[in-house]
Amino acid sequence: MDEKKQAIDQTTFENLLYLSRLSPDSTNVEILAGQVRQIVDYFDVLSQYAGDENPYDAYPSTTVENLRPGEVRASLEQTEVRKITNEFMDGYFRVPKVLGGGA
Repeated sequence: MDEKKQAIDQTTFENLLYLSRLSPDSTNVEILAGQVRQIVDYFDVLSQYAGDENPYDAYPSTTVENLRPGEVRASLEQTEVRKITNEFMDGYFRVPKVLGGGA
């Protein structure tokens, strides 16, 4: 690992606390500082495997000619939507819950 590690200064650490909505009074700052150091060390490990290639080369580029045409099409009418599901009320229809609450 690199001998000259960049340490997180106090101002940067306070900004991280602010951005994460943590206050020094509500959390153990020493434990949190240790966790931040571990994250920074992990980025040092990842940088060892970084190559010189452009990371955007992994994704194929698309030209404007290959995009679908910008044609305006009619959408479904409310009567058609009502035929699809009986979970229709007040102009909307209910869909399955995707994100669950806490355990």
